Amino acid sequence: MKNNNVITNSAEFGLIPQRDFFDKDIAVEGNTDKYYIIGRGDFVYNPRKSTTAPYGPFNCYQGEEEGIVSPLYTCLKPLYPEMADYLLWYFRSPAWYSYIYHNGAQGGARHDRVGMTNDLMDGIPVNLPCKTEQKKISEFLTLLDKRIAAQQHFVENLKSYKRGVIERIFSDNNCRTWKRIKLSEILSERKEYCEKDGTFVHATLSKDGVSGKTDRYDRDFLVTTEEKKYKVTHKNDLCYNPANLKFGVICVNDFGDAIFSPIYVTFEICPSVEPHFIGMQVMRWNFINRALRFQQGTVYERTAVSPEDLLSMDILLPTIEIQRKLSNTVQVIAAKISMAERLGERLSELKSVLLSQLFI
Repeated sequence: MKNNNVITNSAEFGLIPQRDFFDKDIAVEGNTDKYYIIGRGDFVYNPRKSTTAPYGPFNCYQGEEEGIVSPLYTCLKPLYPEMADYLLWYFRSPAWYSYIYHNGAQGGARHDRVGMTNDLMDGIPVNLPCKTEQKKISEFLTLLDKRIAAQQHFVENLKSYKRGVIERIFSDNNCRTWKRIKLSEILSERKEYCEKDGTFVHATLSKDGVSGKTDRYDRDFLVTTEEKKYKVTHKNDLCYNPANLKFGVICVNDFGDAIFSPIYVTFEICPSVEPHFIGMQVMRWNFINRALRFQQGTVYERTAVSPEDLLSMDILLPTIEIQRKLSNTVQVIAAKISMAERLGERLSELKSVLLSQLFI
């Protein structure tokens, strides 16, 4: 019987069914005759380099059902199966990178592949402690991995809960007595500009909000001149990218006073309303979809919603007391999400440190 369980070796997810990774079958029917068969405990090496796996992912197959992998991969069967768990973590670590760097060709048939040969692979040094130590290391790292996955799941659940709370806030039952107003009644475009002279922090705008340019890119790469004028934004402004509204790039500025690209639009919010309550409304997809009806342009990536058209749209507003109460409820959830994300980042950092030090 033909084996159709095609497995992909992913740097991020390990050895998983191809359909799960690509959401479709890449291997065409009839083109898998020369694929290798792998079973539980077999190791598979993918020579394709990536940021996550600079010398290619080296993973151990954990599936119960036999699978098949591309002949571009190298498959190995451990001579001592009891070492498989330890070896899995060893090859997730950078301990073997130095050997490949100093002994192997860094470009295969393509620039993004390691020029791995059988002799080069056979020569990879493996530091093997006693079996008891191997077991302790692999069990601890496995538990840490599960803890990280649980934290990520917790963050996603919190985000889902936050979305649900916001949807309930703006349900028809709640909004029935609210006042309908145009955004032009509470927003005014801020047309304040400044040179990059150190007066304001240089920031950027993405779907994650306003953030420092160097925080997001780890470098401040835009070259400026004295004539260059940047748009000024202040804390609690409503900011959006006219060309990226379709991707949800609209938010309240929680970052603080800053300058960013003049292509962005920033609105001062009337002090008689709660900024984050307005932010909750305009970041909802039903508002964004309404706004996208105004987009103009001939190239999809460059269509934009003008500030004037955005200001012509209407929203529903309760009293300022209700705005603050509902906004505070969501802000508490948002703070919990931020804390949970930071913990997840710390756990991932701990894992990286351990992988770099345990296998020296």
